[in-house]
Amino acid sequence: MATDTVCPKCGGTGFIIVEGAHVTGAKRCDCGSKGRAGRMEERAQIPPLYRNASFENFVVPGPDNPIARRDLTNVLLTVKNYVRDFPTDARPGLLLIGEPGTGKTHLAVAAMRRVIEKGFECQFCDYQNLLDRIRSGYDPSSNSSDKEAYRVALDTEVLVLDDLGAHRVTDWVEDTVTSIVTWRCNQRKPLIATTNLPDGEAGSPVVEKSVLGKPEYRITLAERIGARARSRLFEMCTVIRMPLVEDYRLRKARTF
Repeated sequence: MATDTVCPKCGGTGFIIVEGAHVTGAKRCDCGSKGRAGRMEERAQIPPLYRNASFENFVVPGPDNPIARRDLTNVLLTVKNYVRDFPTDARPGLLLIGEPGTGKTHLAVAAMRRVIEKGFECQFCDYQNLLDRIRSGYDPSSNSSDKEAYRVALDTEVLVLDDLGAHRVTDWVEDTVTSIVTWRCNQRKPLIATTNLPDGEAGSPVVEKSVLGKPEYRITLAERIGARARSRLFEMCTVIRMPLVEDYRLRKARTF
C-alpha cells in the first residue's frame, strides 16, 4: 500500500526549529505550502490538456524564424513579469489577444499555476461553458441547481476566463459579461483572460481582404462582449497581443 512521503525537513510535524543568537524558536515548514498549492491546483478545474502547462515548457520558434522567436519571447517575458509583480492594484488582470493556436491558453494556465504557488485561489473557466452554466442555473425550466457558477465568477480570488467572446451576441450575454467584468474591476479582483477576437487599439487587424480583393471587417472583441465590458477589461488588465506565428500546437508537437 502506498504511503505518504515524510518531509525530511520537519519529519512530518509541519514545523522546523530555528536557532537564533539568543533564542530558539519554531517556524512553519514550507512543505505545508507546497501541499496546499497542489490541493488548490486540483480545485482550479484546469483542463487535462493544460494541466502541466508552464513557462518552462512553453515552446518558442527556433532560430530559423528570428522575428517570431523574438516577439514570442518578449510575450513570455511580459507574462512572467505580470506573475512576478502579482498582485498589483494598478493592473490586477491579464488579457491575451491573438489568433487561434498562438499559445494563449498555455501562457494563461502557466501564469495561473504560478499565482497558485503564491497562495491565491484560482478558477479556470471556459467562457462558453461558464455562460451555459450561469444560464441554466437561472432557468426555471432546466431544473438546474447550478446557481453557484455566477457567484464563482464574481467572487473567486483569481478568475481565468478562456476564449472570451466565443458566444453569439445577445443582450443577456452582454449584460452578464459586463456585470462580471465590472464587479471584478471595481473590487480589484484579478482576471486572466484569453480571446481570439481582434481589437484595433491593441494592434490587432480588424480588416481583411477577401478573395475578391474587397475589405472584410472582422467581429471585434467590443462587438462580442459589449463596449462597457471591453473598456473595463482594458482598464484593469495588462493587454498582450500575441504575434502571428505558426500554430502553437504544431510547433509544440515537433519538440517531442
